[in-house]
Amino acid sequence: MTTRFAAVLSVPPAGQIRLPGIDPDELRLALLEDVYEVVAGLEHVHPALILHPPDQPDAEAVTWPGTPILREPGPFAALRALHELGADEAALVVPDAPDLPPLLIGKLFRALGAAPAAACPATGGGLVALAVRLPAPDWLTGALPALGPAFDDPQALAALRAAAPRPGLVRKTPGWHRLREQADLGRLDPGLEGWENTRALLAGHPLPTVY
Repeated sequence: MTTRFAAVLSVPPAGQIRLPGIDPDELRLALLEDVYEVVAGLEHVHPALILHPPDQPDAEAVTWPGTPILREPGPFAALRALHELGADEAALVVPDAPDLPPLLIGKLFRALGAAPAAACPATGGGLVALAVRLPAPDWLTGALPALGPAFDDPQALAALRAAAPRPGLVRKTPGWHRLREQADLGRLDPGLEGWENTRALLAGHPLPTVY
């Protein structure tokens, strides 16, 4: 049976969302915890947390007992560490997609049946998640540093496909949004289940309208 891990990348955001009365660090942790709850609730998938920088006791506190907590400097090192834990396949998930439907992570793993890598693109550029068969091929590990520690490079998917011997070796699955700036909060759907920590923190704050 294939051993699968889904790991959340706990990395400092490029910018901070600032709302009156809400500590940006509290919001960051609420987003992280909601993403972790998504991966921890997946069937037949082991959750993990990747810390960069390594000292993040507040981030560690969001995990369930027994969750592997890895201190790795980037996605390449994270994939290597997950393989050493016994993973045959691993998905790396960004920390700012609290309402990510679990189905989209499932689609990433299913795509690995036809390709060594699969990517969930983010609205506005970058990736929401990347799934890889392990050990990762050299062409992929060589391309990972340019994507940034949380896949923020706007051309991340194109860069991965350009590095691959054939573009089809990186499957594209349905995309999702990330919360990287205040306007992105308008993408949250109050009628969508999940994102309970973020929802509670934002209670009483009107969400922006996305046009």
